Amino acid sequence: LKQGALLNLSRLASPFLLLSIMAMLAGALRTAVRPRVMASFARPMAVRCFSVKYTKTHEWLKTEGEMGTLGISDFAQSALGEVVYCDLPEVGASLKGKETICTLESVKAVGEVYAPADCEVVEVNEKLSDEPALVNSSPQEDGWLVKVKFSGEPEGMLDKAAYDAHVEAESKEE
Repeated sequence: LKQGALLNLSRLASPFLLLSIMAMLAGALRTAVRPRVMASFARPMAVRCFSVKYTKTHEWLKTEGEMGTLGISDFAQSALGEVVYCDLPEVGASLKGKETICTLESVKAVGEVYAPADCEVVEVNEKLSDEPALVNSSPQEDGWLVKVKFSGEPEGMLDKAAYDAHVEAESKEE
């Protein structure tokens, strides 16, 4: 029905009849649209598989295949204090596992961040040169440090539960 036809019909028909016609049209529209909407949900979606693991030296590593994003844990940033400078490596730098990949300077101390495995730096977080405190405010999101390509396998990584237990045990030692 065209909009004008519905208006002309409203002058001739009772309100009850108009409501009945509108309900019928709405039902027909729902029936016509529902299969298309449901089909869009039934399509397979691409799923990105990554996992986040932690080291005993308080780095986190989000891996996706042979690539990884590295940063420091919330516990580490809290212990370090407000980060005022990030000394990041050059893109293309090759490092051995456990080698210092970058240093973070805070108002309290200087912290070293270690490579979790043999790797090559493929990207550094350029935002940190202007806003190093992102390491504090968003350590596992905007405050990531480097992205690397692995040439070796990260070893000794902890899942979240094991890392939390490690942090708790370490806190009791102090």
